Amino acid sequence: RPMETKAKDAWGLALVLFLGQLVAFSMAAASFASSFLANLGVNTPLTQSFFAYLLLTLIYVPIHLHRRQKSRIPWYWYLALAFVDVQGNYLVVKAYQYSSITSVTLLDCWTVVWVIILTWYALGTRYSFWQFLGAGTCVAGLGLVLLSDAKSPEQQDGGKMPLLGDALVIAGTVCFAFSNVGEEYCVKKNDQVELIAMLGLFGLVVSAIQIFIFERKSLEAVAWSPTMVPKYSYGLTHLSAIHIIQLS
Repeated sequence: RPMETKAKDAWGLALVLFLGQLVAFSMAAASFASSFLANLGVNTPLTQSFFAYLLLTLIYVPIHLHRRQKSRIPWYWYLALAFVDVQGNYLVVKAYQYSSITSVTLLDCWTVVWVIILTWYALGTRYSFWQFLGAGTCVAGLGLVLLSDAKSPEQQDGGKMPLLGDALVIAGTVCFAFSNVGEEYCVKKNDQVELIAMLGLFGLVVSAIQIFIFERKSLEAVAWSPTMVPKYSYGLTHLSAIHIIQLS
């Protein structure tokens, strides 16, 4: 019995480590795809998120409806959660227009700091001194990224505004923190399938409305060509698939 328990614990730990590495790889791929589209001159962050939410809706909403389970969380909470998530995606993807992939990827770690603060006050989670020390060390490193991007204007790429990009990322991480903590709360109250289904559905609605209001001109300005369409589809496909992996 003890040997079986230890074997199960070992496999459980290995699975957690594997999933963690899968999420890390997916985030790196997402950063590459966003930077790839930004370098093509495509400025459509809401549209990129739209297809991610569309895939979530097409996959998880039918599963949720088939289960015929009554929701224990009001729909407007899911709407608020989706709204915050859409804004976070918009801000971070938008940052690639102004800053480098390295800065955006590193500064995205600010999400951890805000999550610690929110879970401490909202969910009552308690952290050890060593956990706070590790978070503080990371924050110090992120501060160095900001100092590196604050170099003199003559040293900067003329088409880039690194500090503006950094500010967008940090604002996006605040949205992600609220979204992540809200998702954790919803999963504890209900199940994972309903959360992903509702987040995909309401995220689809919110992003579609914002695209119609804010991003129509940007889409019209894209220089579509036989070579642009496959590249744009490549970036969108990777971003959508990655979003599903991260939420699942």
